[in-house]
Amino acid sequence: MTLADIVDAYLTRQRSLGMRFDSAGQLLRRFSREVGDRQIQEITPDAIIGFLNGGGVLTATWALKYRVLTGLYKFAISRGYVDGSPLPIAMPKLPPQQTPYVYSIDELRRLLEATEILQVGHSRHVPAMYRTLLLLLYGTGIRIGEALSLTLQDVDLVERIITVRCTKFFKTRLVPIGPKLTGELTAHIERRSLLPMPNGKASPLFASRGTRGWSYPRVITMFQHVRGTAGIECPISEPRPPRLHDLRHTAAVHRVVAWYRSGQDVQRLLPQLATYLGHLDIRSTQRYLQMTPELLQAASQRFAQYARGDGHEE
Repeated sequence: MTLADIVDAYLTRQRSLGMRFDSAGQLLRRFSREVGDRQIQEITPDAIIGFLNGGGVLTATWALKYRVLTGLYKFAISRGYVDGSPLPIAMPKLPPQQTPYVYSIDELRRLLEATEILQVGHSRHVPAMYRTLLLLLYGTGIRIGEALSLTLQDVDLVERIITVRCTKFFKTRLVPIGPKLTGELTAHIERRSLLPMPNGKASPLFASRGTRGWSYPRVITMFQHVRGTAGIECPISEPRPPRLHDLRHTAAVHRVVAWYRSGQDVQRLLPQLATYLGHLDIRSTQRYLQMTPELLQAASQRFAQYARGDGHEE
């Protein structure tokens, strides 16, 4: 049986179990293209290692590829398509995962201002549209893919609600938005209505040319230009600069800091934050809450109030 046929069968099986498997599917199809149209028994350990290592320095992607291929070969072995797995037993030393970064308010302001750089090489609508995207990501904490999947009909400006469909865990959730973000989205949708919308309200919220919405790679590339213009570089001891995804971390941390400073019961509110972010449980949310100086200071002030007897927490 060919590798391509087994990949198809494996993806069909995983999706029948309720898994989206979009990224893994793309990775497996790329693996199939790179090794060629071959029987799975003909794929050698060298071919596997070549795919895992890629053409550059080793990154955390190596481990992702390894996990996906491990699942594929377990499936193939269980079906009798191949006798064993050619994956290497020993794993190379990989760089640590990137530490979540929390942008300061000043850095957020600089990012927004730096969207003007996108006037070069893009349509005239891109700078304002990208600025709206950054505000949306920070103001709601939704994932980048979720934002790029939004359509015009998903934004209810009257009720101030965004409907996020087909999320990472196949669930639809409602995300409330504040008045300032509502105002920004109102202006954005007015500008968006001047562009082609063949599908009407079902058209992508973020699209500047033609009918297709912005792609993830394009949005990341634009962010690299914006971040460089904003002068945001690699933090000390970090090999890579902050990411667009870190706006999600920033949104979570800034929300908790605001709760601490306003005297809210943070432990009671954390499950609500987990639901708001679309996490399965609170443990995922807790990983986002890095002990930044602002968060540490806010927590220390709360403890000081409790120690003086000003608080009533148990």
